[in-house]
Amino acid sequence: MTAVIFGIVVLLTAVFAFLNGFRDVSTSVALAVRTRALTPSVAVLLAACFNFLGAMISATAVVAVSHTWIHLPDGESGLSILVSSLASASAWGLLMWWRGIPASSTHALVGGLAGAGLASLAVGGAGVGSVDHSLLVQVILPLVLSPAVAYIGAYLLVFPTTWAARYAQPSVINQRFRRSQAIAAGAVAFGHGMQDGQRVGAVLLLALVAAGYADGESIPLWVALVSALMITAGTLFGGWRISHTIGYKITRVDPLRGSVAQTFSGVMLFLGAIALQWPLSTTHTVTAAALGAGENQHFSVTNRKLVMQILALWVLTPAAAAAGAFVLALAMSPLAG
Repeated sequence: MTAVIFGIVVLLTAVFAFLNGFRDVSTSVALAVRTRALTPSVAVLLAACFNFLGAMISATAVVAVSHTWIHLPDGESGLSILVSSLASASAWGLLMWWRGIPASSTHALVGGLAGAGLASLAVGGAGVGSVDHSLLVQVILPLVLSPAVAYIGAYLLVFPTTWAARYAQPSVINQRFRRSQAIAAGAVAFGHGMQDGQRVGAVLLLALVAAGYADGESIPLWVALVSALMITAGTLFGGWRISHTIGYKITRVDPLRGSVAQTFSGVMLFLGAIALQWPLSTTHTVTAAALGAGENQHFSVTNRKLVMQILALWVLTPAAAAAGAFVLALAMSPLAG
């Protein structure tokens, strides 16, 4: 039975990674497509390439992430927790995509792990170790800090950028910033691959350890390939519902402000993944940066009702995923027992 549940974990992880790329490609390239810096087809190919590179490079950090993230019980109990959390996080991600709402896959996954761990404790099993720390470091603090930093940083960065371009013709400004925005879109996709590739690889490594197939001190090549290839495959299919929300519905930006938003987002993702090793949500970072840059104009362009709805769903994401995983884990408890 252990081998069967492990196979289900691998399958669900691949689905989760695919949906991650499918939904978040929109986040990476929405502004570049909106300002016509890139055509949709070129934008998707660019995002796919840099997502793959970022996810492969992130494999070097997977072992460290898995050691400091959570601790699963051994055997079928730990694997069942992963099944429940992955299924719940994937279902919530699909619902958010269908509604065109940008939401964090990582927050849904951590919420699912917390819910499944509570269900395991409720039936007398072992829970998920360090999940309270993960909720604080990977959900609560990023949910509060990263959108605020992205919004304020992008808003303020518009001032020196517009000052530097004050004597240039509008056509020249648009042309230059479309070029820089194309580069920034690749940087955001690369940062997304590094951030989310770590999480997907860590899930597979934890599953290997729980099943007794590995000691967790090194990452097999197939784990890195599954993470990178499935995120890339999802990117190539591209879920444009979320792109329409970010690029057209919540705010409106010109090439200058689009470039500012994506450049600042890319810097934040790089710092989070490499320098600080903080799990930042690409969705939250890019959405908040787009709002910050869009707000720094002489006229109102923000759909505040939609923004409040998105913020409410960001808060609801870990709780909803936890509730779904709790129910699924209870249903699977006979297998885990």
